[in-house]
Amino acid sequence: MAERARVYRLRQDPSSAAQPQEPWPHEPLWREVLGQRLRALRMDQGQTLSRTASRAGISPQYLSEVERGRKEPSSEMIAALAGALGTTLIGLTEQVAGELRRQQGIGASRRSGPVMLALAA
Repeated sequence: MAERARVYRLRQDPSSAAQPQEPWPHEPLWREVLGQRLRALRMDQGQTLSRTASRAGISPQYLSEVERGRKEPSSEMIAALAGALGTTLIGLTEQVAGELRRQQGIGASRRSGPVMLALAA
């Protein structure tokens, strides 16, 4: 079962400043969506877990945990996995961001400014 973070809005309306904030419902975690995307890319290419892990220089067990959303890989690890799957770090990041938007029902027309993501290593 996937974990869900208790994510709170960063900005409040001045009228709601005194009211307690409610978490956004069902916001997916970055690591879960990243893992889903990596697994989909690997399977689309017909690669085994062992082959992809070997090409990225990591263990198959670690890759399995990343794909299941259990581990938060470093940016270097994400870049290595992207390369092992024939894509770039920016390409993979865009795919994950697109999937996050899709899961939240946020279309491109609703974005009014820059989107910022924070990743923890």
